[in-house]
Amino acid sequence: MIRHIARKEFTDVLRDGRFRWSSILVGALLLVSLAHGWDQTRKARQEHAAAQATAREHWDTQGEKNPHSAAHYGIYAFKPRLALSFVDEGVDPYTGTSVWLEAHRQNDFLLRPAQDATAAQRIGALTAAQVLQHLLPLLIILLTFGAFAGERERGTLRQLLATGIGRRELAAGKALGIAGALSLLLAPAALVGAAALVVANPGPAASPLARAAVLAGVYLAYFTAFLALSLAVSAWARSARTALVVLLTVWVVNGLVAPRVAVDLSKRLHPTPSALEFARTVEQEMATGVEGIPRPDRDESTRRLLAEYGVESVEDLPINAVGVYLQESEEFGNRIFDRNYGALWDAFERQGVVHETLAVAAPLLAVRTLSMGLAGTDVEQHRHFASAAETYRRDLMRRMNGDMTENSLTGDFTYTVGAEVWEAVPPLQYAAPTLGWVLGNRGLSLAVLGTWLAGAILAAAVRVRRAEVG
Repeated sequence: MIRHIARKEFTDVLRDGRFRWSSILVGALLLVSLAHGWDQTRKARQEHAAAQATAREHWDTQGEKNPHSAAHYGIYAFKPRLALSFVDEGVDPYTGTSVWLEAHRQNDFLLRPAQDATAAQRIGALTAAQVLQHLLPLLIILLTFGAFAGERERGTLRQLLATGIGRRELAAGKALGIAGALSLLLAPAALVGAAALVVANPGPAASPLARAAVLAGVYLAYFTAFLALSLAVSAWARSARTALVVLLTVWVVNGLVAPRVAVDLSKRLHPTPSALEFARTVEQEMATGVEGIPRPDRDESTRRLLAEYGVESVEDLPINAVGVYLQESEEFGNRIFDRNYGALWDAFERQGVVHETLAVAAPLLAVRTLSMGLAGTDVEQHRHFASAAETYRRDLMRRMNGDMTENSLTGDFTYTVGAEVWEAVPPLQYAAPTLGWVLGNRGLSLAVLGTWLAGAILAAAVRVRRAEVG
């Protein structure tokens, strides 16, 4: 019986002109956004690879100079684009994807497309994730709001139940019929996305495919929750118009109101300084030091070295005192950076927890954090790369200052080295977080989305059982 109901509902949906035109529109937007995202990701990868090769060539061929001068010369590092970033670009347009690594400074990331875009351009930057998160639920509402309310208004619900069809069987059949119609829209997009994933990653694809499978499961849970919620409202409402108004209100709150409230509330609860305020604070602390992190003194450093090696003059030291002092200055700066950037990153992550918590009122917030996490474009994975780049910078500075300390006894910057030192510096090797690491960070979002799914199914079961027939 469920099969017959599903077949009838599926046929009715396909014959409905609203479904045909809306599915064509949504499907076209989804396919275009996938293609555009894949093309942008491909170009970004090529540009990053070329820029990284150029930066490395500049480093290797910088000529003879003092190692600490080379540390100031620096090198660029570029954040890699993960396989699924073409689906959801996340925070990358706002955080940037490249950083200049130099002595005495932990620089902010560059190449932020949102920084140069107008408000209209930012609104118009449609991604596949936005289509799935906003437009697919709207399409589900338009297909489902009359499932029970419409039958009741036409007087056919009583007739259907009089034939011996159970309420649950009727609801299950309608849900399967609508899901089947939606699959005609989602299946081609899924095939296109899978093909793009394979083409973009010709090598071992276990991790991208595993992430893609989990991402597909997240969106299926989201759509199922909306389908069940729509059936519940349709069974509860006395008219199809009432059901539509209620469901559209839910859609507006979920997709438009809740994200804005989450941003404002998270900023109020966990404020962060502006970029200018943050830079001024770091600059001031670098100039004066703070309690517990005193600024190194060159004379004190020299006296300590003389006592340590038991000599009376700098000329008698077996190492370069200037190189030691430069590294001490680096370590001082690192502590200042850890203090300020650590507090900033922690504030961002606390803001993220607020977003995840508010997902109890809007499942979109949970889906969005999961989508960005699986695509590798959330704040946590940006921090992961930023930490790796900063670790590399500190190691590079330690190498340069160490070479000067160990191999120069002149006490000044007349000591120079050449390509053999630059080429001995290994390139930055970055390993992206594993799927387990991502899901571990997104446990709250997974729990909230699962609760929404279970709650929507339970609500549908209860309301269908109690639905009035006339």
